[in-house]
Parts: sequence; C-alpha cells; structure tokens
Amino acid sequence: MSFTAGSLYRDTGNFFRHQLVTIILLALLTSFITVLIGHALTPDADQLSILTEGDSGAGMSLFEMVQNMSPDQQRVLLRASAAGTFASLVGNTLLLGGMLSLIPMVSAGQRVSALRAIGQSAPFLPRLLLLVFIMTLVIQLGFMVLVVPGVVLTVLLALAPVIQATEKVGVVAAMRTSIRLVWSQMKVVAPAVAVWLLAKILVLPLATSVTVLPANVASVVLNALSNLVSAILIIYLYRLYMLLR
Repeated sequence: MSFTAGSLYRDTGNFFRHQLVTIILLALLTSFITVLIGHALTPDADQLSILTEGDSGAGMSLFEMVQNMSPDQQRVLLRASAAGTFASLVGNTLLLGGMLSLIPMVSAGQRVSALRAIGQSAPFLPRLLLLVFIMTLVIQLGFMVLVVPGVVLTVLLALAPVIQATEKVGVVAAMRTSIRLVWSQMKVVAPAVAVWLLAKILVLPLATSVTVLPANVASVVLNALSNLVSAILIIYLYRLYMLLR
C-alpha cells in the first residue's frame, strides 16, 4: 500500500484530536504514577542533604565528583538515580501499553477510557517493560559513545514496542524486525522521531517557569506534557506499522 508522511501526519492528527480527552487523562495518569513511584523510592531530604557535603566539585567532571564522594554519598546518589530510572521505565511502559491498547480498540469502534486502556494492556506489560528497559539501555549506551549513534538507535528501534504488542513476539524479534522495517522506511520514521526528541528537549526548560506550583504538582504537569508528545509519536508509529504489515 502506498502512503506518504503527510497522510500519516494527518491521520495521526485526526486520531489525536478525536481522542484528546482520553489521551490527556492517560498522560496525566501515567505521569502521576511515575512521580508517585519516584517520590516513594527516592531518599528523603535529610539523606539527600549529604550529597552537598564536602567539596563543591567545581572544575571536576561527573566521574571525578562521584569518585570523590564518600561511600554514604555514593549509596544515596545510586539510590536516587535508580529510583528516577525505575519510575521513568514504569511510567513509559504504562503509557506505551495504554496507547497500544487504546488505538486498536478505538479503531474497532469501541469507547475506551484511560483506565480501561491500561487494564487491557496488563497481559503484555511485563514483556513490554523488559523491552523498554533493554531499548533504553542500548540507546543510552549509544548516546554515551556519541550523540549520533544514540539518535540512530532511537530511530531504528522506534517500531519495536508496536511490533511486540501487535505480533506478540519476543524482545529480540521485535527489535530485529523494527530495525529491518525502519531501515527501509527511514525517510518516514526519522523526521517524526527527530521532532519527538526535539519536543522532549523543549519541555525541559519549562521546569523553570512552573516554580509557582508545588514541586510534585509541577513534576506531574511536566511529565504529562512529555507523555502527550510521546503519545502522538506512538499513534504515528502504530499507523505506520499497520500500513507496512
């Protein structure tokens, strides 16, 4: 079937507009869960305060700063980092699962709520969580080498969650199929992923403009905005994969 990026953009926009309320609620719900998990697992203020003890770290690299920390400081930093990473993984997985359940159900003419979409995705959430973890690890390693490998891996693996949820395949098979399909459709996938990455980056400076809100509320709002951007990309990729099947 022939298609253009323009037609995919229009289809994505139409779906997003018609399901705007449900998608916003899904973005807010998954954002709230992310912040709640992060708050529950992150060390309290008293424990975090020990990170400011000792040298200021001026002129040192991040690796040198960590090396100069005491064992207690390193443990607190590790726990805080792990809490944030785990919370993001769970939140992203729930958003992916909810959207990948919402789209086919709505396309079949069903009325779907945000809670029902997440509940419907429950059977494949463990496999999806593993996939998101491995993808995040591989992509972050790419960004640690250079920015370009990280961006390329992000593009090549973009269809993997859609493939896994749709075809009920394993992690490796989903990633392999995604690389093959995206490589043949690079001109359609790469611009959408690039815009998504740019939009996610542009959301970050908003953190300085919502200081009037309590910290946790601001975190929920900013995460929800980021989730909305991701939801649009998920719709686009799902529509694309349906055309490529």
